[in-house]
Amino acid sequence: MNPLADILSSRFGVDSEALLAAERTRAEKGGQLGEILLQQKTITETQLLRALGHQFDVPFWPKLPLNDIDAGLVSKVPIQFLKKHSLVPLSYRRPLTAQECGLEEEDLVNPGQPPSEGGCVIAIRDPLYFQALDDLVRILDIPDYQLVLSSRDAILSAINLQYDLHRDSAEQLVQNMEENSSTIITEIEETADLLDDTSDAPIIKLVNHIISQSIKARASDIHFEPYQNSFTVRYRVDGILYDLLTPPRWIQPALISRVKVMAKMNIAEKRLPQDGRFDVRVGDQDIDVRVSTIPTSFGERLVLRLLNKSGSLLELPDLGLSPQRMNTLQKLAAAPNGIILVTGPTGSGKTTTLYAILQSINKPGINIITIEDPVEYQMKGISQIQVNPKIDLTFARGLRSIVRQDPDVILIGEIRDKETAEIAVQSALTGHLVFSTLHTNDSPSAITRLVDIGVEPFLISSSVLAVFAQRLVRVLCAACKQPYQPKTVYLQSIGLRPEQFADKPVFKAVGCEKCFQTGYRGRIGIFEIMVMSEELKTLILQTYDSNRIKALAIQERMITLRDDGIEKVLDGVTTLEEVLRVTQG
Repeated sequence: MNPLADILSSRFGVDSEALLAAERTRAEKGGQLGEILLQQKTITETQLLRALGHQFDVPFWPKLPLNDIDAGLVSKVPIQFLKKHSLVPLSYRRPLTAQECGLEEEDLVNPGQPPSEGGCVIAIRDPLYFQALDDLVRILDIPDYQLVLSSRDAILSAINLQYDLHRDSAEQLVQNMEENSSTIITEIEETADLLDDTSDAPIIKLVNHIISQSIKARASDIHFEPYQNSFTVRYRVDGILYDLLTPPRWIQPALISRVKVMAKMNIAEKRLPQDGRFDVRVGDQDIDVRVSTIPTSFGERLVLRLLNKSGSLLELPDLGLSPQRMNTLQKLAAAPNGIILVTGPTGSGKTTTLYAILQSINKPGINIITIEDPVEYQMKGISQIQVNPKIDLTFARGLRSIVRQDPDVILIGEIRDKETAEIAVQSALTGHLVFSTLHTNDSPSAITRLVDIGVEPFLISSSVLAVFAQRLVRVLCAACKQPYQPKTVYLQSIGLRPEQFADKPVFKAVGCEKCFQTGYRGRIGIFEIMVMSEELKTLILQTYDSNRIKALAIQERMITLRDDGIEKVLDGVTTLEEVLRVTQG
């Protein structure tokens, strides 16, 4: 058997110096040669698995076909065991094609023959984990199986899908609870089942299922809403709320208590609003869950905000800016000092935009410090401070300390009061570049808001560089969108010129399986950028009427939110209805 180093050198061109360095690391710290080379980014996971395939004479499948599989195998094995050892059993009812397994010419063991005739296949990432493989075969009592190598992500996806298929649906869990309602209530009252995460208590299963289904649907929030005679669970996907479940009214107290226990909140206090948080892991995704409760006439209302910490931060090109506006933004972000404000309602992507800007200017020579409430994403090379009112760490107090830390760039999560606004202005005037957010409807209204807070107009005109207003519109599903010609009467009624739509096709949302029948998948930003010209600064010294400021900005060729939205409609990205929904008023 050829050593792995020889295979990597001869087949994948890994140079001898890199191999020797990895061998030295292995001698000092232990571990496997392939994993060390992977950590050092000398080879890719695919190259490692192909090399291991040659070494152990085991076929490598880049993809694990997940259509038409029998999910019954996993019922006998704990999910933690499969994830810990990165292996998964799959039962195929038919022969597989090379294309389904993502196989290339070099991966084929027997060209012309299907990679599997069907039956049991066990995918493993590390062929040296033979002890775990033997245990799995013994547990499942499999007389005959085919062993293949596959990547960690492909194996995790296969594990998650099979457990999801095998697990009872939310409706089934509720039905089981209704059949045993008296027993369940007694258990909840008499024992500490709610505190036991590994328990098979139906309430625990139901909460876990609701959270995992919401994450699978890419939801940003889950709402538990009690009413007089009903109880509804809804989730928000791409900014729109959809019904997930309508369980019986009597389940509500137990369900809410379970979530409060997970978030380490006071389950006895039902008369006051509370906040909490907890972390969950679903497959390879780490989710930070923020919990908020308020008392209503019919019991506590609960909202869970889901934040996927595994998702990578967006880069500037991903935001949806046109090349011209991207150029404007990059020039502003390179300014030595001043304030750049991002405005919009809650959930309009302001923080995402600011993080993307910070990512673009984050270099070793720049000292960037942020103060946020909450810190949503950890960013390498940037110092982030979490606001904590309980110990009197407010935006204003934190900001006073930040300016003594010799920062070049400061990000303030939100300007909420006069003190924070004044320190931000002073920081901008003393050589710092300051980014922050405000809750206003458009760019010109930000000036009015700052004056309302108590900032003098002459300070605004000398410190503010630009104001961004933004909204998020849903992106049309590429699989099912359809072109159509909007009626002239309709376009005129919403204040649009029909000639704008004469040459380019406009698309409408239809709905298919890929987009959960919504017609949309994902969201993108629409922007209004008001750069402070000399004329605008002069006008602000005379008046802070947002209508007059807006009129002058448009005269200076500012593209409004509505106009940017229409551009995206004409580019086939979104629909007229979406743009109208987020830009009305």
